[in-house]
Amino acid sequence: QVQLVESGGGLVQPGGSLRLSCAASGVDFSTYTMSWYRQAPQAPEKERELVAIISYDGVSTAYADSVKSRFTISRDGAKKMVYLQMSSLKPEDTAMYYCNAVHNWSPRLYYWGQGTQVTVSS
Repeated sequence: QVQLVESGGGLVQPGGSLRLSCAASGVDFSTYTMSWYRQAPQAPEKERELVAIISYDGVSTAYADSVKSRFTISRDGAKKMVYLQMSSLKPEDTAMYYCNAVHNWSPRLYYWGQGTQVTVSS
């Protein structure tokens, strides 16, 4: 059974930092491209924004313009973990953050975690 379990969310003041973690199980982690998405409170249901993505081998990364230079995505193959280091957080970063896994060669194989809430507020 495939599971993606996010953790690390919480309440943080503007300008603060958080590190989100995603633990993967039940998949051959080395064959999956991993991503972080977020859904803002006011966003329509199921409208999720791609925040950051990292290739199956960890070589390539990409970010939404809104988070470039503030967020860093990384992965640990041995631990089957994906991380999102977030710094200089802004109120507009407030959202539910979701971990996503897509098989690099069979895109029909994709999975979502349940999400972790990040709230940026003073």
